[in-house]
Amino acid sequence: MRAIWLLAVLWLAGCQHVAVAPPPAGEILDLRNGQVLTAQQLLMRLAEPERVIVGEQHDNADHHAVQLWLLQALGEQRPQGSLLLEMLTPEQQSKVDQVRRAAAPPADLPAALAWQDGWDWNLYGPIVRFALTQPYPLLAANLDTAEIHTFYRNPPVLKGERSNAASVKSTLLEQISDSHCGLLPESQMPAMLAVQQQRDRRMAERLLAAPTPSLLLAGAWHARKDVGVPVHVEDLGATEAPTVLMLAEQGSEATAAMADYVWFTPVTPKQDYCEQMRKQFGK
Repeated sequence: MRAIWLLAVLWLAGCQHVAVAPPPAGEILDLRNGQVLTAQQLLMRLAEPERVIVGEQHDNADHHAVQLWLLQALGEQRPQGSLLLEMLTPEQQSKVDQVRRAAAPPADLPAALAWQDGWDWNLYGPIVRFALTQPYPLLAANLDTAEIHTFYRNPPVLKGERSNAASVKSTLLEQISDSHCGLLPESQMPAMLAVQQQRDRRMAERLLAAPTPSLLLAGAWHARKDVGVPVHVEDLGATEAPTVLMLAEQGSEATAAMADYVWFTPVTPKQDYCEQMRKQFGK
């Protein structure tokens, strides 16, 4: 009983204040002018805009450490309005809200949130646990599985000049092909593109509707200024573009067209996803 009481106290204590650890190591650049920034300088700049998008490599632990530090440190600079996650779907929102209202965390938090196995809880758990103790909402930014299936079978017409630009679609199609190691049948490409862009459109809609200042955590391609969520934010008529911070491993391409800032982290060992894909497609 004492252990449960102590856990509840710690859960509620997180709502008040958190001691922010030193920032993770890395090289930070302002891509608009090439200036090298300290973590504190970046923090001050990210504290100003109403909407910030942070692009990640999903399986990189360093990126999630940076995200948690940013979330905690920004909260010390000004009140946070909301946190949005690509990793949450609308059908999970009621579960998230129920946990936030609870006096103590559930014994099995991933189960209580119906957390999806595709997102490594060991990486995302610390971010989610922290956000659930804070006074601002934790919001779903992705599509439900049923919506994805619908968009795949019957791709809708996407409205907006920027998101329909040939350069945007061709870049995304190339990325989709590369991410499937060139094994995806050509006939599936239009449907895959439609799902990708509908995800971006949903994230843009949720970001614009969320209390500000808002922070969206999403995959790097969703975050990109030239092809991702920011393109859809513009098509939806927003007067101010979101600020984009890209998290990338050293040696990765990062330009001012893609993001406003980049935080380079050390290179990590790569899994052979293409070998897995070849087995999946029987190649």
